[in-house]
Amino acid sequence: MFKALKGMFARADAPIAHEERDAAGKPKVTLAGALRHGWLDVWYQPKVSLQTHHWVGAEALIRLRHPELGILGPGAFLPGASEADMLTLTETVIATALRDWNDCAALGMPGLHLAVNVPASAFVEIPIARIIREERPKSDKWPGLILEVTEDQIVNDLKMANEVANELRQQNCSLAIDDFGAGYSSLGRLRQLPFSELKIDRAYVMDCHLDKMKAGMLESIIELARRFGLKTVAEGIESSHESHKLQGLGVAVGQGFLFAKPMSKEDLLARISATTGKRRVEQPRSWWQFGAVPTLRAG
Repeated sequence: MFKALKGMFARADAPIAHEERDAAGKPKVTLAGALRHGWLDVWYQPKVSLQTHHWVGAEALIRLRHPELGILGPGAFLPGASEADMLTLTETVIATALRDWNDCAALGMPGLHLAVNVPASAFVEIPIARIIREERPKSDKWPGLILEVTEDQIVNDLKMANEVANELRQQNCSLAIDDFGAGYSSLGRLRQLPFSELKIDRAYVMDCHLDKMKAGMLESIIELARRFGLKTVAEGIESSHESHKLQGLGVAVGQGFLFAKPMSKEDLLARISATTGKRRVEQPRSWWQFGAVPTLRAG
């Protein structure tokens, strides 16, 4: 991790080295290279109340601004990434989301609940609770940060999950089950998991207004979530028919292309400004897209 952090001081506009190209001269795109050059941005996809259609949150997503290839999604550079680089990325995205909330609040949307995807290993390898305690907004309007973990990752260590959840609650933060549904057989253990939000996998959302089996499974998931006091979020909503069906079933929040595609922080703030009527005070952009270069933290 030290090498990755040390490499972040390289300029984002530095030329691509020969060893970062393949035999045909095409750029090799890796997370290590993106961290080294400062090519990474945090983008956001809004989460919408299915009752009011107002923005209630946004999920932080990572994008790479390549000088030759343009904007790339995580599938282009995360496969094959080392654990150290993934932990560096996780810590930096958390710190960035905590800072970005201040900009959202300044534009009149303090209730926007930001969420970050976190690998389960990060809860052991880096001091997430301490990072949040040190970097969190000081405003009493801050609604907290949501850390999303996939069901299959966290279910293997319930003791650790509960310990982490207790630490996070002290910082006004919570855990969400991401992509719920792939591990449907673990529904019986749902009450043992220390989560406050359940994100329903896109596979159950797609064409749920047409597929009776999907609708039935959604009803079961939503009823269990309600029984255990969990907020439900449907991922990947792409049509108004899906949205209406999910609203009728009792899903609280939706996320998907129907409402908004992932967008840069600048576009997010512009949308918020257009909604609230408040203008943003422009700040000079650092060459390091995440903001300040993070310091190495011991676990």
